[in-house]
Amino acid sequence: MGVYQEHILPHLVNLAMRNRQLAAYRERTIRLAEGRVLEIGVGSGLNLPLYTDRTTEILGLDPHPKLLAMASEKPRSIPSKLIEGSAESIPLDDASVDTVVSTWSLCSIPDVAAALAEIRRVVKPGGHLLFVEHGLAPEKNVRRWQDRLTPLWKPIAGGCHLNRPISSLIEDAGFHIEQLQTGYMPGPKPMTFMNEGSARPA
Repeated sequence: MGVYQEHILPHLVNLAMRNRQLAAYRERTIRLAEGRVLEIGVGSGLNLPLYTDRTTEILGLDPHPKLLAMASEKPRSIPSKLIEGSAESIPLDDASVDTVVSTWSLCSIPDVAAALAEIRRVVKPGGHLLFVEHGLAPEKNVRRWQDRLTPLWKPIAGGCHLNRPISSLIEDAGFHIEQLQTGYMPGPKPMTFMNEGSARPA
């Protein structure tokens, strides 16, 4: 990692993810988690204090040691373990978690199809994936801007893609989307089209 990726980017990510506009999305999603939970891209741990007693264990996965160090300082009442690793190769057994949580993480995973295949592998047959992700907008003019901006945005935003078709990617990985709400949150449209929902293994 370079100086920017190792020392500056983690603090920028933490600052961006503390945006008040994201709080309601987080709370709605995290309160649905239950049982043994794997959080993909746990980052600086902003979700950790939000888990309820419906959760018995939290496994927080992230490839960045600096963000994991920040996460380790967050208060939490649920037994938890922070794991340095990649979502493309999750170090867990097949069908070993009840819930997988992904909040604004699928946008920046290099091989998102491989990551979703791994999520599908580790979640139990009756388990579910809870997600909040920004992604490809429905309007053609916004999509054009997302396509133009993504190559410029990725290097400064930790590999974040503005134009990933989140619901299609989830379904292509072998999930059935049970609930999905979409829409823009306040801010520039290329960066603010949200997908919030839950899916189960098909």
